[in-house]
Amino acid sequence: MARNLVTLIRNLQRRNARRRQTLAVVEGVRLVEESLEVGLAFEGAVVSPALDRTERGARLRASLEGGGVVVEQVSERDLDTLADTETPQGIVAVVEPPAWTVQDLSLEAGAPVLVLDGVQDPGNVGALLRTAFALGAGGVVLLPGNARVTHPKVMRAAMGASFRLPVVHLDVEAFHGWLAQEGVTLWATAARGTPVAELSRPDRLAVLVGNEGAGIGAELEALAAATVGVPIARGADSLNVAVAAGIILHEVARHA
Repeated sequence: MARNLVTLIRNLQRRNARRRQTLAVVEGVRLVEESLEVGLAFEGAVVSPALDRTERGARLRASLEGGGVVVEQVSERDLDTLADTETPQGIVAVVEPPAWTVQDLSLEAGAPVLVLDGVQDPGNVGALLRTAFALGAGGVVLLPGNARVTHPKVMRAAMGASFRLPVVHLDVEAFHGWLAQEGVTLWATAARGTPVAELSRPDRLAVLVGNEGAGIGAELEALAAATVGVPIARGADSLNVAVAAGIILHEVARHA
């Protein structure tokens, strides 16, 4: 194996290393294609013979090599030891995700910013990023306590959304300052919140979603001008956080 690249991939799969690194591991044909399409910088890619068994995979390999990306061939067994999934489709790569800042967040009317507070499940974080991008959000703010954007499960669930949609990390103090400086109104989601159609939509809006079990922290809830929710059938417990956020973002766009 290409020892340096393999070591880097294994390091990035450990939580502490992900916190120290600005790099991310991407697996599978589609996610690597997305990385190429948006022009991310590649540290390299490890491939197995399985990649060349499909025309699409062979094209991807050719695109990587044609773009000057270092491509290292390994056995399928070796690739399986590097992958976080059971079906990595013959490719695992290391990329440098975009370095977004608060200036990249769009505050146009009809493009609310989605804010995550303590969403710890990587699959939910990834689904929230994908949903926000699909529904025209102006970006995503990640407050402390969320799963990391570079977590392999977040990357897979987001399917490249974080490569195209600004995703910014802020602490609560910096977030509060951003709200005040930019004149952004904050709505906090809640199980019994007011339906979107009954609220007056501000020009600049951020929608806050919280931890799957504990909900939104009291300090953040105090910053919200309103609580917003999705009416559900009697007897239903709750909606998944990504599903609820998707419905609210869709309704916000409809009533912009």
